[in-house]
Amino acid sequence: MKYDLYLRGYVGGADFDSDLVSRTLTKYKDRPVTVLIDSLGGSLATALSIAAAFREHGDVTAHFVGMNASAATIASMGANSITIDECAMYLVHKCSAEFFQWASFNADQLQDQIDQLTQLKSDLEKMDLNVAQMYARKCKKPVADLLALMKTGGWLTANEAWQWGFVDCLTDNHEDAVPVLTEDLAASMQANGLPLPNMEIKATPTPTGFHKLVEMLSNFFQRKPETNAQPDSEATAQEPTQHTNQLTDTDMTKLLPLLATALALQAQEFTLKDDHLQLTAEQADTLEAYIKDLSDKLTAEQTANKTAQDRIKALEKQLADKPADETVQVINQPAQSSALSAEAEFVANLKKAQELFDSLP
Repeated sequence: MKYDLYLRGYVGGADFDSDLVSRTLTKYKDRPVTVLIDSLGGSLATALSIAAAFREHGDVTAHFVGMNASAATIASMGANSITIDECAMYLVHKCSAEFFQWASFNADQLQDQIDQLTQLKSDLEKMDLNVAQMYARKCKKPVADLLALMKTGGWLTANEAWQWGFVDCLTDNHEDAVPVLTEDLAASMQANGLPLPNMEIKATPTPTGFHKLVEMLSNFFQRKPETNAQPDSEATAQEPTQHTNQLTDTDMTKLLPLLATALALQAQEFTLKDDHLQLTAEQADTLEAYIKDLSDKLTAEQTANKTAQDRIKALEKQLADKPADETVQVINQPAQSSALSAEAEFVANLKKAQELFDSLP
């Protein structure tokens, strides 16, 4: 199914942005708009803006796939119709704010801190009530029931989300991928205070893009070359040595642009003969060197990722026994200014780096 708008990743990031939504809705203001949502949440402010834009348009259908939480669910509340893939997951919970504070206070400073936290608590309660009222209107249930569900903060299956009334119907579209809880995703959810659903945690698959390039080029050279007949003329003998690997039409469609990029050539400059792709010895050597360089970069990237993951696991182990709220991180709220410990500063910087990465096109 083709959607007019795809909202994925962090709510408030480049792929889930209120300006992007406004531009799209303005473009299609005179017809129905379909929106696909796949997000673990983010900024409450952005979610409220998007919900208002959906409501103002008046004819938006939002469709949930994958694992969706907090701000992503709030954003959909302005849609005229909401559907969910039968394999998707859905989470609502109370709003929370980042808070780090390790310091020594005298009585006056402690009272100032108490006053600030009291105000923050009041603000969060107002946000919870506002969100619960939005949910209650959609679900046609008492606000108290929604506040109780938000306090529990557990994952709902698609069918449970439908029974509550958050969505209007379940779908079984063949193109909707079944959500997968990978090791990296689970670690990210725990680091951001999101509860883990009752799902099997699987090894993180190799990312697309750069990693696929290495894999495809490597697989190409791992194919067994065909044995060419000896040249039967002087003209043929003077031609460059050919490295020939047989590829399917699908292989060639995917591989040719990568080869062209690697060799800085146009795709038509490669030799295709009898469903074979032919490369000169010079081209083969260039590609082998290119693959080695990519492999070295990939190894360095994987090492850096493992180091970061080990550091996160160590921090989680240190913080595992610390008391925690029964609610979870949903929205961005300015943290109280204070000096951070080394652990807290690392977590804060890591989250900022992740947000910056998610905002890249």
